[in-house]
Amino acid sequence: MEQYWGREYLKNRLMLKRSRVLLRYRYYEMKNGISYFRSIIPREFMWMAETLGWCAKAVDALADRISFREFKNDNFDLNTIFSMNNGDILPDSAVLSALISSCCFVYITEDASGYPRLQVIDGGNATGRKDPITGMLKEGFAVISRDKYGNPELEAYFLPGRTEYYQGGKMVRVDDNPAPYPLLVPIIYRPDAMRPFGHSRISRACMGLMQGALRTLLRSEVSAEFYSFPQKYVTGLSQDAEMDSWKAFISSFLKFTKDDSGDSPKLGQFTQQSMSPYTEQLRTFAALFAGESGLTLDDLGFVTDNPSSAEAIKASHENLRLAARKAQKTFGSGLLNVGYLAACVRDGFAYQRQQLYLTKVAWEPVFEPDAAMLSGIGDGIGKINQAVPGYFGKGNLRDMTGVEPEE
Repeated sequence: MEQYWGREYLKNRLMLKRSRVLLRYRYYEMKNGISYFRSIIPREFMWMAETLGWCAKAVDALADRISFREFKNDNFDLNTIFSMNNGDILPDSAVLSALISSCCFVYITEDASGYPRLQVIDGGNATGRKDPITGMLKEGFAVISRDKYGNPELEAYFLPGRTEYYQGGKMVRVDDNPAPYPLLVPIIYRPDAMRPFGHSRISRACMGLMQGALRTLLRSEVSAEFYSFPQKYVTGLSQDAEMDSWKAFISSFLKFTKDDSGDSPKLGQFTQQSMSPYTEQLRTFAALFAGESGLTLDDLGFVTDNPSSAEAIKASHENLRLAARKAQKTFGSGLLNVGYLAACVRDGFAYQRQQLYLTKVAWEPVFEPDAAMLSGIGDGIGKINQAVPGYFGKGNLRDMTGVEPEE
């Protein structure tokens, strides 16, 4: 008989992980603070540091290229379920949340008519115990809603065949269902044996490099004041002389007379600071961040070359393309699990997971081809179909080009 960890254990486990998820959301939303480790700059000047959207760019650059299209060989009519649940928004929302927090969850319920409803819950509000074989949960826990102070209002404990709802620590209702797994499905980015719930796109290296870049910007902002208004000095001024330093600073003409001994003051200016070291240091951080995230310096705002063709852009983002292909596999498995359990709820029948072995997830191309690339694809397909008749048809052509054929 299956032994469950229990609601309290999963609730405590979620509390331990929630802070790390919220930290990554702060970096994504550019609300993170700056960690400055020296006391040279007063704390009240910390507001001068600019914000950087590099972490958001690392997430969005990948999320924007992972576009769910449909289920192929859809024997259980999963496409209709997704279409009835904002099919254009729900997969994109799940992908974005999973990239930020390493995983998200899709919560399945029934509406008044018994049709399945799908809702995305971020990794900071749900957790569970995962089955390593199927990728489903053996049991799960989620905070369905919170009050304005962030305290849980409605919680749910998911088990195979039933969902228990708690309010204020007391069970308020139980919903039975025919599904053989809990109605909480994980959507995971880059899982492995050590981390079954995956890795965040905003890694520790990304956050560390962001902090280094922010400190560079802070120092450059402070130094910019000295760069704009270089310091000047006067030597040989009589001790009895009175001089308004602010008036002397902004005045276009200053008059100094000789003293009784015939001596006159000497004016000078300190060497003006250069902003070049900060620019080079920031560029170095950008290069390190680009290497960590699979982006290019152009993506981070450092123009390095003339505008490139679609083929050149694709070649420069090879690491990003490989990351997108890898992510499509795990996201596709998660979305298929969502459709499977939703079909069980819709039909009131406990289907077997292996009955969906023919159904596959179709994605839009990671890089959309331009006119020149389409021409090259057409020439190549013509030659291949001459050698192997019928090798390319409407289906795999759309997978390659993203262009829907005319009916």
